[in-house]
Amino acid sequence: MAAYDETQIRALGLNPQGIPKHVAIIMDGNGRWAQSRRLPRSAGHRAGTDRLRGIIRLSSDLGIASLTLYAFSTENWKRPSDEVGTLMGLLIEYFTSEIDELHENNVRIKIIGAYEGLPNGPRAAVERAMKRTEANSGLILNIALNYGSRAEILRAANLAAKQAQETGTAITEELFESFLYTHDQADVDLLIRTSGEQRLSNFLLYQLSYAEFLFPEEYWPDFSDERYIEALKTYQSRSRRFGGLGESK
Repeated sequence: MAAYDETQIRALGLNPQGIPKHVAIIMDGNGRWAQSRRLPRSAGHRAGTDRLRGIIRLSSDLGIASLTLYAFSTENWKRPSDEVGTLMGLLIEYFTSEIDELHENNVRIKIIGAYEGLPNGPRAAVERAMKRTEANSGLILNIALNYGSRAEILRAANLAAKQAQETGTAITEELFESFLYTHDQADVDLLIRTSGEQRLSNFLLYQLSYAEFLFPEEYWPDFSDERYIEALKTYQSRSRRFGGLGESK
């Protein structure tokens, strides 16, 4: 349920009936943000982590049901070991410092991806966060860690094939989707990738089938609440047909 009522949502220039159910964000540009300020890349990652609080709170207040954040991909292990170490440390720090507020705001944390492959410290931190918030009924905060969409699709296909063979039934869309990490949520309505880059980078390829895409130029640490609202306004200005001719919203 939205913390804002319809009057408050309209005051932001948004249509309460047009709020997306599921927003996904590729939080890109932390390193370039830091380099543009002659700071180490680690400073950019920390600034990017600091930006999470406002975006999560605003998403919850607006009544968005699911927010998926691309935090660490399966390809990110190729980065320098000190940068990977910084990212893992920030994961622990984030879940330690923010978990009380997230829980109080009724946010349910869900980790998508092979998080079992994380080092012991961050893995334990995310498991505690999921356990602490598992009964919450507000915003579902999906954090993609050690995630790759191709791997997710392959995993779901294998599990669906196994079940179909065991039960003697056909592999349907519904069966396949039941093995996706986001099986209990709506498909993505809006994808935002900051920093102006225009590619998907192996992120939610199946769930993005009918999503609207936005590629704002701001680096992630500069993607303010106001800019997020502007992105939602742009989303609401579009006509989503889902392959048909009529407007769906």
